Amino acid sequence: MIRVLEKTVADKIAAGEVIERPVSIVKELVENSIDAGATEITVEIRKGGRELIRVTDNGSGIPSDDCERAFLRHATSKIVKAEDLRKLTTLGFRGEALASIAAVTRTELITKTREEKTGTRLVIHGGETVLKEAVGCPEGTSFLITDLFYNTPARSKFLKSEGAESGLVIDMISRLALTRTDIRFRLVNNGTMVFTTTGRGDLLKTITAVYKEREFKDLVPVRAEGKGLTVFGYISRPTLTRTNRRSQYFFVNGRPVSSKPLEKAVDSGYKERLFEGRHPIVFLFLEASPASLDVNIHPNKKEVRFDDEIAVMTLVRDAIVAGLAGKQAVGKVEDTFPVQTEQKNPRRSEQGTQVDVKTFLSTLRNEEAVKESLRPAAAEEPAADRVAEPAFRYEAKSTAAAPEEDDFPEVPEVVEVRTPQAAPAKERAQGGFDLSAPANPPFDLESLRLGEILFGTYITATDDSSFYLIDQHAAHERVNYERFVGAYLSSEKLSQLLLIPFTCDVPREMAADDAEWTGILRDMGYAVENFGENTYIFREIPQFVTLEEAEGFVHTFVDSFMEGIRLNNRVVIDKLITKSCKSAIKAHDYIKPEEAEALLKDLKQCRNPFSCPHGRPVFIRFTVREIERMFKRII
Repeated sequence: MIRVLEKTVADKIAAGEVIERPVSIVKELVENSIDAGATEITVEIRKGGRELIRVTDNGSGIPSDDCERAFLRHATSKIVKAEDLRKLTTLGFRGEALASIAAVTRTELITKTREEKTGTRLVIHGGETVLKEAVGCPEGTSFLITDLFYNTPARSKFLKSEGAESGLVIDMISRLALTRTDIRFRLVNNGTMVFTTTGRGDLLKTITAVYKEREFKDLVPVRAEGKGLTVFGYISRPTLTRTNRRSQYFFVNGRPVSSKPLEKAVDSGYKERLFEGRHPIVFLFLEASPASLDVNIHPNKKEVRFDDEIAVMTLVRDAIVAGLAGKQAVGKVEDTFPVQTEQKNPRRSEQGTQVDVKTFLSTLRNEEAVKESLRPAAAEEPAADRVAEPAFRYEAKSTAAAPEEDDFPEVPEVVEVRTPQAAPAKERAQGGFDLSAPANPPFDLESLRLGEILFGTYITATDDSSFYLIDQHAAHERVNYERFVGAYLSSEKLSQLLLIPFTCDVPREMAADDAEWTGILRDMGYAVENFGENTYIFREIPQFVTLEEAEGFVHTFVDSFMEGIRLNNRVVIDKLITKSCKSAIKAHDYIKPEEAEALLKDLKQCRNPFSCPHGRPVFIRFTVREIERMFKRII
């Protein structure tokens, strides 16, 4: 039997399509405030919006006779006929928001127009009007939303944590504030003022007021026009980048949007200006004729489709190229080539370019090598019906076919240490880290004597019976890996106190709920605390890293956390630590003899100095007998 659903049931079903979480309510109410001509908008949330959402504006208000009508489904003042959909200039237009909000919350509306002498207070619970009365109030509208999903408890189970929900609201209001720099926005979270904008129309001041990152004050302005399109905004110099696109903000006709074409245009504009895997910071605003856009392809209008996509991408690309060619995009010399002491960063010498032993993390170019290094060691349990293989074994491998009579008799052995088939239970519990020592080490490192460095890559060494080639990159990888992982797995996290602490600005979503991520960093040996709003100060760093490495790791950590990676997962921490470990010296980095001596000394302290973290050999050994056979001294 087919039935027509009751209004309360139908309203709850429809509300589920519009109201997914607290940020959905805030978005609809704030967009209505903007459409009402407000010049001041205050948003307050408590407990991520579950407990309370209050949006207050000084807009035109709602006439008393229209208050109840405004909560009817598809009641709107913004469109009349179908043709209006092709020339939309308002942020909201479907007339579903208020009806959906009222259906799943306890809603209170207080509003007053300029023409009316008194205001109106309307209380609705679960879609049903409870009270309507006249009240004294200033011109404008205030919505008080409480008890989200109180009558649909199944929906509340799908909400995220309080911090996550707060973060979504903060991010959304931040973007909206950028679209309307002529409006003064205030955002309050759990009684704390998150930010206040001036409302005076200055985009760059609004950006810095909202995001409070000191680097943003040096953003480069861009602007271009053509084919009925205008693009303007701010972009970062090539020296200021991120590991992801979270700092790329796009707006079309005042609406925050996600857009693959705009992302591609940005990449094209920065082509050959950035290292692989790095992304610029952009705040780009596109203005176009409403008739040339389709903004209704997403239920929450988060996406937009362009009639002439190529024209849009070309304009954005050209604006970026022009901006990067200007004087403001040329940073100070030290932005690109940091000035350091001779001891830290030796200049070019007769031996070739010399660099510090440790290379700053953010300048890594070989992303594929990084990805390869992120694969954790296997921790496979041996089958019950087979004998477990030895934990480690090493063997000589020939890199050439069997020699003919006139060929070199043999090539030297490659000392390789294989990962165990069955890792110890303690190490398996820590997420697959492999720090076991080889059962039968092939030789004693303590007897090695350092020699010359060949081709800026291979360190030579000898003992009484053999000659060795040491891959400086693989060796430094092993040293760093054991330092990072060993220190992380140790029960006591040793730290070093900084004479001058450093600070890091984090996204507001992380600042809103910092217990999880700050706890992880403290477990690693960082001393971190809030330093006001979204800035955190680091007074101590892990003992096993340099200051540059510690700062670089923090920035990588923050970027990864914002990508949704929860770092209490041991495998993910292994990936991040190993990625930071990639600050090892590279092939063709010419290091000083004393640096090579220090590297060899550190390598001697490793539990497994014979292979890098992903299995490549650190040493190649030539025995005296092998060398003599090469010269055909013996048969």
